[in-house]
Amino acid sequence: MKNFLMALLTAALLVTGCGENSHAREAKALTAMTIQVNGKNFSATLDDNATARAFAERLPLEADMTELNGNEKYFYLDDDLPNDAEHVGQIHSGDVMLFGANCVVIFYRDFATSYSYTRLGRIDDAAGLEKILGAGSVRVKFGVR
Repeated sequence: MKNFLMALLTAALLVTGCGENSHAREAKALTAMTIQVNGKNFSATLDDNATARAFAERLPLEADMTELNGNEKYFYLDDDLPNDAEHVGQIHSGDVMLFGANCVVIFYRDFATSYSYTRLGRIDDAAGLEKILGAGSVRVKFGVR
């Protein structure tokens, strides 16, 4: 019986595969994004939600992002995205969020918040993000990778 169970388990692993299948590769490709600021590229990962998928369909895009509160840059999309805002409580440097239905925000400082956002994704390594975004408005390119 023990040998039968081992053989069954081995067969199941062979059928399902241990490696990344094509569906996983497609999902990964849909969630990978680049954010370029002043010639510096940041890798980002989009969340798996309807809002992030709708945002990804608009890529690539460029936007002039405006400074706000010494902790974020934002711009407005021409059209609304589906959204499901939630009280996030804590913002982290590198968070990419949607405020309302059409305001895309990149945060470059950690802080507590009482506002509600829909998560779009996150910059994978936000080191240097605050410095590169600078104090004023900045041109940002969002792309797929």
